[in-house]
Amino acid sequence: MKLTMEQAAGRVMVALDYPDAAAAERLITELQGIPCYIKVGMQLFYAAGPSFVQSLKERGYHVFLDVKMHDIPNTVKGGAGSVTKLGVDMFNVHAAGGSAMLEAALEGVDIAITGSGLRKPTVIAVTHLTSTSQTMLNEQIGISGTVEAAVIRYAELTKKAGLDGVVASPSEVEAIKAACGTSFKTITPGIRPAGSEVNDQSRIMTPSEALRQGTDYMVIGRPITAAPSPRSALESIIEELTSYE
Repeated sequence: MKLTMEQAAGRVMVALDYPDAAAAERLITELQGIPCYIKVGMQLFYAAGPSFVQSLKERGYHVFLDVKMHDIPNTVKGGAGSVTKLGVDMFNVHAAGGSAMLEAALEGVDIAITGSGLRKPTVIAVTHLTSTSQTMLNEQIGISGTVEAAVIRYAELTKKAGLDGVVASPSEVEAIKAACGTSFKTITPGIRPAGSEVNDQSRIMTPSEALRQGTDYMVIGRPITAAPSPRSALESIIEELTSYE
């Protein structure tokens, strides 16, 4: 099915890889009116705090809070409740925390939304970072087998715990959908428009290639944020997605 401009924009998550709110302000203002997601990662969230997330919501942006919670279940339960109260549309935990921790995150969400009128956010889990190579997985992290097999194992654990989807590289999307069902969401970093620098990503695809794999959302940072005109760069990616059939 061919995507409309609005649908295509809603598939793109622009990564605000900035040290503070002031540095991010130019981009936020420039992208105003494009119905994309804004991904707020650890660096910016730790510097700018919850009020920054609330300001993004007030400007009409969808917000993915990418803080990768990974702690004992009770701590993650509390953290999940806190970010839910901020009104985020999506946040993530780390699948390596195990099923009890994953389930605790959902408990925290349910407690936060009960009687509050808040909408339930999409809760996803990180599988393995897109910077994880085969050598790193086997020799440094200490997990045997292929990266894809390790990702699928975490995806299945996440689905069983009741979460909505996972963060994974675009090359693993088809296998995740096959193992967990087409409604299980995939959020894919490592997206680079043709001609972009690879930077520190190991497993990458172009936006149209990722869409062909069936991904639901694609995280794109530097190809947009470091472009001479970030708005034009984002509009070009949206146009690429609407051209795919």
